This record gives sequence, structure tokens and C-alpha cells, in this order.
Amino acid sequence: MALKNVIGIDHAVVMVKDLDKAAENYKRLGFTISPRGTHSAHMGSGNYTIMFDPDYMELLGVLAPTEHNAPARAFLEKHGEGIERIAFTAVDSTAGAEEIRARGLTPVGPVDFERPVTLPNGSVSAAKFRVFQWPVAEAPGGVRIFACQHKTRETVWIPELMTHANRAKRLKQVLIATPEPTKDAAHLSRLIDREAKAEADGAVTVPSGGNRADFVFLRLDQLGRRYPGVSLEGLAERGGAALVLVSGDLAATEKALGAAASRSGAAICVAPAAANGTLLAFVAG
Repeated sequence: MALKNVIGIDHAVVMVKDLDKAAENYKRLGFTISPRGTHSAHMGSGNYTIMFDPDYMELLGVLAPTEHNAPARAFLEKHGEGIERIAFTAVDSTAGAEEIRARGLTPVGPVDFERPVTLPNGSVSAAKFRVFQWPVAEAPGGVRIFACQHKTRETVWIPELMTHANRAKRLKQVLIATPEPTKDAAHLSRLIDREAKAEADGAVTVPSGGNRADFVFLRLDQLGRRYPGVSLEGLAERGGAALVLVSGDLAATEKALGAAASRSGAAICVAPAAANGTLLAFVAG
């Protein structure tokens, strides 16, 4: 049975080396970027969000080394920038953690944290969360997963932040590179109780639930065949590789992306080297 307290993908975390430079880069790509958020001293990290509906992207950077962010620092050292983890939406993080515990897994958390948020009117509020993680070792395709309960949605999904010059609307797919797509898809399938489905090109899709974005596990050569003509330089053989985004207007997308845009079949793409280690593919929808 599917997890009752965990629904589909909430947001994708792109780990970056220089947080402010990454935010400027994504602004140049036509995204509306939130004001910078700073997490607690225990977490030692900061972020910028790129808000869609019903999901979002997070640019995450380490501001000060702590025990908590050791896995993120190890990721940067080993892989460089890119998709480091994926969050699910938790209806109730406490209950969700107990659900995976009942399946023989030891959750990390749940823990509560918050970060200050500057609202469009200049006032300062807080975004509050309760999160839990699957065990760090349970990382299908090298991508960690966790679940996030939003206690203050109004300070995260701010209407002024949800319109983008590149017309990005929402996440459609998270593509994870792996030499063993079937094995890693089966791993995720077990962790979230969702059935994997083989695709015609040998990739394997795992729905995340709740009509949210799907996971797609595939080899780098399969990724290259899906997006011919787009350089995959910088992507590891195993790990988060690409985000497929729904665009409301591909012509506007191409214009906003400028020189970074590359047409590939029905998609407008940005190569990983131009998007902090993440292939971005915009499709009509």
C-alpha cells in the first residue's frame, strides 16, 4: 500500500558551491528567485527558492560547515554541483516517519526548523517546516530523499514569486542517471510503495504520487538520445541529472533563456554546464 502521509514530489534540491552566484545564474535563465533564506546555525546552510505550482526548485548552499550538512559537503566534493536530493510533500511528517519505520527503515527525524522570509511588502515572517529523511544510505541512483511538511505554506508559495519570464509552470520529471535503471527504480519503488514502469527506450519511470512529477531512471546514453545535441558534460554516470519543466509558452522560454537555450526535439534545453550541474528541459504543457 502507498504511504498515506507522503504524497508526490514537493521540490528538487540543486546543491551549489556559491549560493549567490547560482541565484544570479538562474535569474539570467528567466527564473524569479526568492530572497535568500538562511537556515539555523545547526544546519549551516542557506537557500533560494524557485516557486511553481504545486512544486518548486531549491538552490541550496553550505554557509558554514556543520555535522548536519556533512553529506551535502561530501556530495559537492565528490560530484560537484547538481541535484543532490528530492523532497516529497508530507501531510504529517511524524506519522510519515512512523510509516517508514513500520517498513523496517529507521527515519532521520522528524525535526522542526524555520527560516526568516522577507515578504513582498517588506515585512519579515518565517517559513516553518517539519521534515524527516529516509536513511542516508537509502539513496536510489545516488539521490537522497526526504519528506517536508509545510506548516506555513503562505510564506513559501508567495504569488509574486510564482511567475517566471521563461514561463516555467511546474516540474514534470526528475531524471536520474544510473548504470542500472531497473535496479535503482526498484529501490525507489520499495521505499515509497509506487510501482515502477519500463519505458520503450529502456528507462524506468516511478510515479511519485499525487499527480506530481515522476522519477525517471536511465543511463547517460539514454539521456543523450532523449536530448540529442545537448552537451551532458559535467554529469556523473550516477546521480541526479535533469529536471523536465512544463512551460506555458516555449517561444517565450527560448527568448528568456537567450544564448543558453538549445532546441532538442520538442524541448528547449539548458545544458548542465550552464545550469549548475543540472540539465533543464522545458516542454510544452
